[in-house]
Amino acid sequence: MLIKSNRSVAEWGTVFADPVVATAILDRLLHHSRVLTIRGDSYRLRAKRKSGLIQPPPAGDGPPVGSASSGPSPAETTFNRDNNPDGGGSSS
Repeated sequence: MLIKSNRSVAEWGTVFADPVVATAILDRLLHHSRVLTIRGDSYRLRAKRKSGLIQPPPAGDGPPVGSASSGPSPAETTFNRDNNPDGGGSSS
């Protein structure tokens, strides 16, 4: 099963409008899961910026939505769209 979100785990309490429900759902989802965090702009957003449809964000705007602030946990792999995975090597 694959679940993807543009919100960080810390923001799921506001998504479900109840932090207790969000905690219970996340507890069950993340118990035996592997979390992949992809940082950076999506390819669609890059194309829109390149074509001039939207303006780039101001400098120092902060981390992208959904990025972890404390770094990856042992069961989390972070990918940067411009570089290799944080662990190095290939991502096959």
